[in-house]
Amino acid sequence: QVQLVESGGGLVQTGGSLRLSCAASGHTYGSYTMGWFRQAPGKEREFVAAITRNGDNTDYAASVKGRFTISRDNAKNTVYLQMNSLKPEDTAVYYCAADSRSIDYIRRAKYEYDYWGQGTQVTVSS
Repeated sequence: QVQLVESGGGLVQTGGSLRLSCAASGHTYGSYTMGWFRQAPGKEREFVAAITRNGDNTDYAASVKGRFTISRDNAKNTVYLQMNSLKPEDTAVYYCAADSRSIDYIRRAKYEYDYWGQGTQVTVSS
């Protein structure tokens, strides 16, 4: 079992930055691909970014590529999402998730991720 707790959300102006953190508990965290998803009101939860267990591979949605950076510190059991040049359309609840079945590859489908955090709100004002 893995428990995930997100933090770092908040209100920011267009063009600003935020860094989200996802603290994981559970001795197998370091073996999992980790992802970030987001869900805006009235919309489906969508893939944002993911990183393999050793950090060797990352993947980003086209809408955030070049602005967001995912990273992890396995010694601290934490995954990060650095978000720069934020836009109003980035407003959403952001979720951290763990894919326990992938081995050194990334899957974007949310149903592939079996552990989820409770989410943290990010609001970007125009």
